[in-house]
Amino acid sequence: MIATICRKAHFNAAHRLHNPNWSDEKNVEVFGKCNSPNYHGHNFDLEVRVRGEVDQDTGFIMDLAELGRIIRDKVEERFDHKNLNEDCPEFKSVLPSTENFVKVIYDILKPELKSGQKLHITLHETQKNSAEYGDW
Repeated sequence: MIATICRKAHFNAAHRLHNPNWSDEKNVEVFGKCNSPNYHGHNFDLEVRVRGEVDQDTGFIMDLAELGRIIRDKVEERFDHKNLNEDCPEFKSVLPSTENFVKVIYDILKPELKSGQKLHITLHETQKNSAEYGDW
């Protein structure tokens, strides 16, 4: 049987959307308030979904407590209360947009899963804005 589990997490981080190849005027035009030179922060809500075969002995796709530990150790500890632009090497040459951030999180978590398990990430930047990335 194939099923999907979901684990949620929360963390806070700051960023600035700024393309160094553009003029200051174009950056403000495209990114608006998100281009503030003093950065701005978000209360990120993360949803991690894993799809796979249910183990007949445990009834689990994977232990949700283990998934929670992986998310805490690999994502929350890495990004919570960080300035994505300044503190995180993942964004040294990539704009820390929500679309890019969700892909970064996917790339961090995917190697932690067993072969054949599928991963889908939803990252909520605000109550109104989110991005998704996954292999299904």
